[in-house]
Amino acid sequence: MLVARSIALFAVAALFEIGGAWLVWQGIREHKGWIWIGAGVIALGLYGVVATFQSDDNFGRILAAYGGVFVAGSIAWGMVADGYRPDRFDVIGALVCLAGMALIMYAPRGS
Repeated sequence: MLVARSIALFAVAALFEIGGAWLVWQGIREHKGWIWIGAGVIALGLYGVVATFQSDDNFGRILAAYGGVFVAGSIAWGMVADGYRPDRFDVIGALVCLAGMALIMYAPRGS
């Protein structure tokens, strides 16, 4: 159950961080304005809050593991939001990152 909760938290964090960054990108690069930028900044702040709900007490471990989720989630976000089509190296790279995330977060430890 703890693993499922952790994965769900990573997914919510990814929605806030990737979505927030995308909103800022849209606001600046696509000239959609300050409302989009402001919404993005709020979402990025909420990402930081969600990350604190992970049960592991090690900030470095949480952030490092989240990096794998961020890589895969960013590719998925680009596919849905922007019509990006990843090539096989994008997909393989994202899978390697997710495997790394799983190893960092969920490998059995002696303590």
